[in-house]
Amino acid sequence: MKQSVLLIDHPVGQRDDRASQMIQDLGYRIEWCSPGRGDALPPLDSDYRAAVVYGGAESANDGENSAHIRAEIDWIGAWAEAGRPFLGICLGGQMLARALGAPVFRHDEGLHEIGYVRIEPTPAADGFLGAPMQVYQWHNEGFVVPDSAELLATGTVFPHQAFRYGANAYAIQFHPEVNRPMMERWMRDAAHMLEEPGAQAKGSQLADARRFDAPMEDWLRGFLARWLA
Repeated sequence: MKQSVLLIDHPVGQRDDRASQMIQDLGYRIEWCSPGRGDALPPLDSDYRAAVVYGGAESANDGENSAHIRAEIDWIGAWAEAGRPFLGICLGGQMLARALGAPVFRHDEGLHEIGYVRIEPTPAADGFLGAPMQVYQWHNEGFVVPDSAELLATGTVFPHQAFRYGANAYAIQFHPEVNRPMMERWMRDAAHMLEEPGAQAKGSQLADARRFDAPMEDWLRGFLARWLA
């Protein structure tokens, strides 16, 4: 029987990202869980191969006012502490930071990262990011790297772009799972965000996608294969 990978999402609409498809292409089953819709998080001794926590419109700082956000942060921390493979994307990565005692913050000047942004590997990256890369972003908060984790990638506006906790838990600030249809849907459904400081115009994003989307897709495919092996 195929092993399953748990995919935790936040109510944002269609589930047609490239990460879930790549995981299936690698031979795994996927199971979706939406705590915000009332789904229960599984026990830590469940036999999932790994867990992926996606982004969303909520904030990792909502734990005091949102029971499911608080429960999710606590679960993520326990899952990572147990050494289970974990990938947190944007909000998911920020939740891991909060679970490990690090803050999540807005930019001092109110800047957003929306569009393609250059990130660079750190000396600790160890193959995580082989070279600087333009990656897709859509966020107005960022994480501080926990003291117990290693910074893997940096950026200019939000300096902490990826970290690793232990051997198997990763947090990334960017969105390699976003394919072209998703990107166009985000720009349509949240068009008001394109007016925020730091956001790139729709035309610029579409032009950048023609140059940068394929390398980002290749990176994600390679990362998932190594991480799940």
